[in-house]
Amino acid sequence: MTTLTSLAEPSALFINRELSWLEFNQRVLDEASDPSVPLLERLKFLGICASNLDEFFMVRVAGLLEQRAEHISSGSPDGLTARQQITAIAARVARLMSDMSQVFIDQLEPALREHGVMRVDPRELEGEEQRWLREYFDTQVYPVLTPLALDPGHPFPHMRNKDLQLIVMLAGERVGEPAFALLQVPPVLPRVVALPTADPEQAGKRVVLLEQLVAQHANELFRGFRSLGAWPFRVLRNFDLSIDEEEAEDLLDVITEEVRRRDRGNAVTLSVAHDCPEQALSLLTDAMELDPDFVIPSVAPLALEELVELGRPLRGMRELRDPPANGVQVAALSEGDPFDTISRGDVLLHHPYESFDPVVELLERAARDPDVLAIKQTLYRTSGDSPVVAALVRAAEQGKHVVALVEIKARFDEENNIHWAGKLEQAGVHVVYGLVGLKTHCKVMLIVRRESGKLRRYVHLGTGNYNPHTARLYTDLSLFTARDAFGEDATSLFNLLTSCTGPEEWKRLVVAPLGLHERILGLIMREAQLAREGKRARIIAKMNSLVDPEVILALYRASQAGVQIDLIVRGICCLRPGVPQLSENIRVRSVIDRFLEHSRVFAFEAGGAQEVYASSADWMPRNFQRRVEVMFPFEDEKLKRRILDRVLGLALRDDTKAHELQADGSYRRVVGEGACRSQADLQRAALESARRVDAERREERPFFVRPVRIRPTKHAVPSQTMPPPVAAAAPVVQDPADVPAPPPVLVDVSAPPPASAPTVFAPSSVTDDAPPAARD
Repeated sequence: MTTLTSLAEPSALFINRELSWLEFNQRVLDEASDPSVPLLERLKFLGICASNLDEFFMVRVAGLLEQRAEHISSGSPDGLTARQQITAIAARVARLMSDMSQVFIDQLEPALREHGVMRVDPRELEGEEQRWLREYFDTQVYPVLTPLALDPGHPFPHMRNKDLQLIVMLAGERVGEPAFALLQVPPVLPRVVALPTADPEQAGKRVVLLEQLVAQHANELFRGFRSLGAWPFRVLRNFDLSIDEEEAEDLLDVITEEVRRRDRGNAVTLSVAHDCPEQALSLLTDAMELDPDFVIPSVAPLALEELVELGRPLRGMRELRDPPANGVQVAALSEGDPFDTISRGDVLLHHPYESFDPVVELLERAARDPDVLAIKQTLYRTSGDSPVVAALVRAAEQGKHVVALVEIKARFDEENNIHWAGKLEQAGVHVVYGLVGLKTHCKVMLIVRRESGKLRRYVHLGTGNYNPHTARLYTDLSLFTARDAFGEDATSLFNLLTSCTGPEEWKRLVVAPLGLHERILGLIMREAQLAREGKRARIIAKMNSLVDPEVILALYRASQAGVQIDLIVRGICCLRPGVPQLSENIRVRSVIDRFLEHSRVFAFEAGGAQEVYASSADWMPRNFQRRVEVMFPFEDEKLKRRILDRVLGLALRDDTKAHELQADGSYRRVVGEGACRSQADLQRAALESARRVDAERREERPFFVRPVRIRPTKHAVPSQTMPPPVAAAAPVVQDPADVPAPPPVLVDVSAPPPASAPTVFAPSSVTDDAPPAARD
């Protein structure tokens, strides 16, 4: 048998993280090129792909360039040095950018023209259109333009991150080398300029791009010169923050200052029009000290994420966009007394199929409820007009004790969170910023309420942010519970965040960096041990990214022990599946569809006990070591079955929007009969469940949380979820004291793997009562 230590090359064990991320972005682009996707949604996917790539350069590539400059010799787990990764990234990005241009020019623009939307060259306009555009330039554009000459008296200016610029080549009256100048395309003006029309149905369909309009009139800004051409370019800079938290006297002040200075980070990449002359290109690259590998010519317009606006005049055509997806309301939470409902049993919501409104409404209810004494809340990312913040402010104004953990280091949301932190403090909320050196990424709400002379704690735990906007776009889970053990752990968590004092032990929550990594490794090792003993062993895990080397090695060992493992990883995956004698029992798939798959859910067969967890954490070193994260179990058997059947089972059966990872790091789209599109099936299931509950309420039946069974179509592969529990499903818990004790585990999953653990597990003979091999 192949052992892990016998595979001398790290590249045989791990896929490079950066290249895996680029493959994810390719899958996003594939949606933009899929003719079965509505046209306006294809435009959105192209915009997402372009925006993702910008962030990749500003953070990941910027970090690698710093490593190379500092001659850091240590490489990534797959064995590549920073220099080698930069070379590989540059080659892959060049192909991806070429594909993006091709999708826009050869697919999306022709499709837009079929519906009358046309991007025109201002030089080709005549008559009334030309006269109108001339006046628009003179009155709306010219006053805000600032021509910048480039000569010894005018050195190369600072180029702001992501701003669209023009480099202009000029010829003067005297014979000599051409001169150059710069023009910023005004970011304060609309980039897509709609030409006027008398036909209301054609409004906004003939458009000119602002950079082309400015380039057309470049001569008028440089008197005495003749413009030989003007070419758009755009620079991306290192946009990550570098903060020494231990030396900071006031973290808020330090981050505020760093955010102001961030725009002056080193230039990372230059996107430029493909026909920009070499002389102009050399001037730009030399002035900004750019790596030649990341000077990227583009046939398509730059900043494609801004051109989603081209679809605006078509938004009224329903066939060109996805139908509205308003999450269904859970009546027992939105119409009844939510505290009464939660006190009678755990409630699970699956967003966006079920509305996020009950989360906000519970907080708003708590803010005005005279029996509520305290509210404690984590905030990582929230919306610009956050009703969550508004409710916390209202609660503080009502005299309640309110604590908000605001993560002001959330990348690209620092300014927004600093703003909310100030507003909360002004209202009397006790605002804290977490633990030094750690980002607080967990999603926890704790409400303390007086009931019958006693205090009761209500807890909300989630996999996604407290952001009503993204809750309509991301798939996430919300658990509401009044179980005492969860309430005690939530209290301990907030005490840890506010005073750095944690409990001696956690009753239900598993917290990073205080043991989550060890628990995940222990759970994987337990499944391997069970497989070796011929008992039921199985792992299904859904997450955004799988990067952690120790977890990947543990999964390899579990695979070698005979554990069947299905991983649903939307983005980065550094594990190589399907390698004989190493990972042949591991399958990895990624689902890319209308909603961003964001929930993290982990299921372990546990010899038939079936343990199911959700978490705010992906399986990445940063989540295990540099963030405060929470993993929580589902203790209600009906909710566990719902997770297994609907969240995990449907994702494994998806044969419409799924891709499977190959051992070489590439992905292949799953080709099937189209019997299962998991997100569409979940939408239908949520609607059916809501209708059934409405019917039951009309019959005056009591409300219970219950799963919705999805009938497989005639083409569907049999369910790949775990087998039914050995015992019948327990009723919805009426009182936390009635919660049965958890089943005994076969190994100590709270402890880290022993140092003497064998490198390779021998495959076991699986008995007849073990689950069958589950494959797609």
